Amino acid sequence: MRATILLFSLLLLASCDPKDVQKTMEILTASSDITADEAGAGLKEALNLGITHGVSLLSAKDGFYKSSYKILLPPEARKVTAKLRNVPGFTQVEDIILEKINRGAEDAVKRAKPIFVDAIKQMTFRDAFDILMGADDAATKYLRRTTYDRLYKEFNPVIVQSLDKFQARKYWADAVNAYNKIPLVEKANPDLDDYVTRQALEAVFTMVRKEEYAIRKDKTKRVTDLLRRVFAKQDKR
Repeated sequence: MRATILLFSLLLLASCDPKDVQKTMEILTASSDITADEAGAGLKEALNLGITHGVSLLSAKDGFYKSSYKILLPPEARKVTAKLRNVPGFTQVEDIILEKINRGAEDAVKRAKPIFVDAIKQMTFRDAFDILMGADDAATKYLRRTTYDRLYKEFNPVIVQSLDKFQARKYWADAVNAYNKIPLVEKANPDLDDYVTRQALEAVFTMVRKEEYAIRKDKTKRVTDLLRRVFAKQDKR
């Protein structure tokens, strides 16, 4: 059986770089209880489950707005809202803009899942095994390294679209324009797109980190036989 597994793995990897084949062989021969492809499949299954759950939570109504992931205004923006409390039409400006930008983030975060899934599919056996036996946030660091720039490029226009869906950018621009008319104040920038995008991405990666930690530490989260066998290997490290 062992020889069959080794032969099958070599056939699968015949078109790969020789270094990758060698690394995979080292993993296979070093472990008698789990193969490299099982480790990879188990980790990918765990990441898919964690990301699906995390994105579902964040994209639900109040996933940002009424949770610990709520996006708050940056200090410079709070200076604007503080000044506007006595300006007619803008007395509740901070509460209103906070709800709008968080609704925008909830709407946009749905776009994260397919990008993560694509990154997971591209993991090599070695990536998967190193992550499995690595630190408790090894998978999160891998995903951040391999997806952040693409996520930002995908997220930013979606954030803009989502903010516009809730009229957040127009409302904020009107508020900043009213603020900029106040004598002796330093002019403020009405653009919140980049800030909201980066805050939304930080929330996504924080959620992924929590999901990763849970499946590493909580055996009840390992809901399939493959997950139980693969993460039992990690438990012994």
